[in-house]
Amino acid sequence: MPTTTSRRAAVAASTDTAPAVKKDRTHYLYIAVIVAVALGITVGLVAPDFAVELKPIGTGFVNLIKMMISPIIFCTIVLGIGSVRKAAKVGAVGGIALGYFMVMSLVALGIGLVVGNILEPGTGLAVTDAVKNAGHAQVDAEAKDTTEFLLGIIPTTFVSAFTEGEVLQTLLIALLCGFALQAMGSVGQPILRGVEHIQRLVFRVLAMVMWAAPIGAFGAMAAVVGSAGVDALKSLAVLMLGFYVTCVLFVFIVLGTLLRLVAGLNIFTLFKYLSREFLLILSTSSSESALPRVIAKMEHLGVSKPVVGITIPTGYSFNLDGTMIYMTMASLFVADAMGTPMAVSEQIPLLLFLFVASKGAAGVTGAGLATLAGGLQSHKPALVDGIGLIVGIDRFMSEARALTNFAGNAVATVLIGTWTKEIDRERVDQVLAGHLPFDEKTLLDNADDEPAAEIPEQGGEKELAKA
Repeated sequence: MPTTTSRRAAVAASTDTAPAVKKDRTHYLYIAVIVAVALGITVGLVAPDFAVELKPIGTGFVNLIKMMISPIIFCTIVLGIGSVRKAAKVGAVGGIALGYFMVMSLVALGIGLVVGNILEPGTGLAVTDAVKNAGHAQVDAEAKDTTEFLLGIIPTTFVSAFTEGEVLQTLLIALLCGFALQAMGSVGQPILRGVEHIQRLVFRVLAMVMWAAPIGAFGAMAAVVGSAGVDALKSLAVLMLGFYVTCVLFVFIVLGTLLRLVAGLNIFTLFKYLSREFLLILSTSSSESALPRVIAKMEHLGVSKPVVGITIPTGYSFNLDGTMIYMTMASLFVADAMGTPMAVSEQIPLLLFLFVASKGAAGVTGAGLATLAGGLQSHKPALVDGIGLIVGIDRFMSEARALTNFAGNAVATVLIGTWTKEIDRERVDQVLAGHLPFDEKTLLDNADDEPAAEIPEQGGEKELAKA
């Protein structure tokens, strides 16, 4: 087996020569996505009726990505936990992650509360019968309360988590399998190797699916612009702009400051590394479209597999910073539009209720609007009539929700990796500086090298023994 020094030298040599041997052509793909988004906006404005009919194209692409999420989460967590010597380490990561998610959700609610009270964007709008009907139509019967949500984490069968595409169910099964393999010791090593090969296959399939991104981006963007219309954008511009500005302030001031103080990293540098994922979310209005890629990229960045495998899937259900800001501002907007502005003493209980309700509605299609409507229906039914005012622009606000949620989870992964000392800072610096480029073809490191089971992982805390 080659020594550590010789392996590092080989990696360094391959890094130096890689650009000359094989060319990364995936940048053409993302140029095509930008062009497709521009075309989609144009078609949406010129022929809105036709553009709305293109919605299934965008939905189809997002569904292609979603079908890859469960196997990727399963493989990532099983490989990560199965290679950790101390099970308590995984529990510590999960506890820190959940604590952090709760605190940041409350911070996001607070910021939205302040901005919403300053702007008062709903004042002066009229609520017609049509608007009332549209509002009540958004109350989703599928939304669950907190108890049903917690029970729903348990799948019906061992494999139903994969067939139904439930992220938290997959997370539970993967945790159980990871701990079981950990307890099996050397007997479980062949299984870990098999899971590793399955992971490579799944990531290669994902890389192939990504070439359909321009088509999906075109269909999604055309449908969004065509369904909203210019009039809706003009009349609700204050709410939209206020929401976007609030999200920007939260991401770059709150999250940026945390990232600098805790990890010593510049948030702009991290976001540059994740620029393709941000573009993918922007073009599809779905943060789930980037979930498989961000798992691969955060591992490549130098965060350990257990931290990535636990933080990101859990964060997609519990760390919804953008959704928290949206529900705050939207509820204040609706109350003002209905001519029944709420005092702060009324706002805080409502927002705390929505904070809990958002956890119960995680995973529901159109979760932002559905959660808001369902929460208001349960806590303050009179305000549901005003939900129809924001239906037309919800998809545009969905863009900011998804981008903010994604940014929050990316930053959370680095922060939790730093707090638990499960991050390779030297590798982080090299990756962000561009010295260790991400492999867009396999989405994995060492794809053609020796098996990862023979390579010790950072910190000496985790390594896979030879089978």
